[in-house]
Amino acid sequence: MENKLNIGIILGSTRDARVSPQVGEWVKEIADERDDANYEIVDILEYQLPFLGTTDGTEPGIAAWNEKIDSLDGFVFVVQEYNHSYTGVLKNAIDHLREAWHDKAAGIVSYGSTGGARAAEHLRGVFAELKIADVRVHPTLSLFTDFENFTTFKPADLHLVNMNAMLDQVNAWSNALKPLRVKEEEAVK
Repeated sequence: MENKLNIGIILGSTRDARVSPQVGEWVKEIADERDDANYEIVDILEYQLPFLGTTDGTEPGIAAWNEKIDSLDGFVFVVQEYNHSYTGVLKNAIDHLREAWHDKAAGIVSYGSTGGARAAEHLRGVFAELKIADVRVHPTLSLFTDFENFTTFKPADLHLVNMNAMLDQVNAWSNALKPLRVKEEEAVK
């Protein structure tokens, strides 16, 4: 019997009034109905990451963050658009690591006034540098139609098809990339 993949649903915001936990829970509910992988929410806030370059890098949150990302086979990034890009805390969290990201797949669920499309496009360039294969299907959520009063997440039913298609791709690509990670691990030994 083949082991299930471990897919992290990464929340890309740490603001007090953030809505990413609502979106992340929605993604997880849909994913858990599939029974094709182990899905878990990974909240950047819990790791208390310092700004890159401001410390000696020995804080326990950095090691825990590396361990968590290294343990995952793929990702779904919940990305909000701030000023036509993704958040600084997400960039900081990504930049704290390198090899832990390599040869894994990622999907993006974005939201904002234009569905967070610009944030996702910026993130894809970073993914390429870190050897993260981002999948094509990209659910985009509008602050105007998928959030009541811009704060309470109420997604339109039409997003379910895209969510499942994205998860299909994340799982397929994560499985396909797994032999590369095993090969890299063996080369290091």
